[in-house]
Amino acid sequence: MWILPNPCSVIFFLSVYLFNMAALNILVYISSLVTIWVGANLIVDSIDRFSKKLRLSTFSVSFFVLGLLTSIPEIAVGANSVGEGKAEIFVGNLIGGIAVLFLFVVPVIAIVGNGIKISHHLSNKILISSFVVMLIPTFFVLDKRVTNFEGLLMILSYAILFYFVQRNHGVLDHGELRALEAKNFSTVDIFKVLLGVILVFIASQNLVDKTIYLAELMRIPLYYVSLILLSVGTNIPELSLGLSAVHAHKKDVAFGDYVGSACANTIIFGVLTLVNDGEVLTVNNFLPTFIILTTGLAIFFVFTKSKQDISRKEGYMLLGFYAIFSLIELLTK
Repeated sequence: MWILPNPCSVIFFLSVYLFNMAALNILVYISSLVTIWVGANLIVDSIDRFSKKLRLSTFSVSFFVLGLLTSIPEIAVGANSVGEGKAEIFVGNLIGGIAVLFLFVVPVIAIVGNGIKISHHLSNKILISSFVVMLIPTFFVLDKRVTNFEGLLMILSYAILFYFVQRNHGVLDHGELRALEAKNFSTVDIFKVLLGVILVFIASQNLVDKTIYLAELMRIPLYYVSLILLSVGTNIPELSLGLSAVHAHKKDVAFGDYVGSACANTIIFGVLTLVNDGEVLTVNNFLPTFIILTTGLAIFFVFTKSKQDISRKEGYMLLGFYAIFSLIELLTK
């Protein structure tokens, strides 16, 4: 004779199972973020030592070298999301990354360090041009479709910015590239870079998978999970650099990296668009994102224009604006 299980027991054990599965996935998500932080630090530290041997200017290293290298998590997440056929993940991650950098990371550094000094290398003209390059992807997704041609324009905009910044500051202080000289290479540093890249790409695959899981669990579109949650995780290297700079009492060192990293998101977006069969289709309403992000960058520019720094009070204000940005994005999903 079969005895039917108590319905309450079934519900209880099912609830426990689902809770454990959710907890396990969240744990894997957090572990992947930590792995990205470790891997990115291996890459950045090794390349920083190599760049000094090449006699690269401090500004060039900060803006271009670190800007691109700290964007490796975004590249890895983007490549994996394209492979999964989930383009909205890299769209949300790259656009959200701009908000995270200027409305979350920099304000946090300003609050922790009692203010952050903005490098004088960034003239108003260069800073405004950089903000325009950052906003180009957000503008192109307003019609919910990014074409092959628009992807090429994003790549071209970054190339133009690179040309003008390089013309004003120079990529090399001494006008010669020494990258091919064997004495500049360290076997240990090369190993660390390769290990860092492997760690970042493996962790990024897990992040993409768990982002899809969390979106389904919370019944929130992939784009918004990527915009609010994933973008914070993939910008851990920039936050780590900033906190390290504050600890070393060099509050102006990392700002060039933040601008360079945000601009790098544009060229990454362009390349991923071309890789993604030449276009990206979305169903999200990007107008609020474009308006809020443009307003946030404008406020940031006004703060930096006055005294070439971000005070602790202004940090709290920008952080509050990021909270509003996140809330509005969730309410308009």
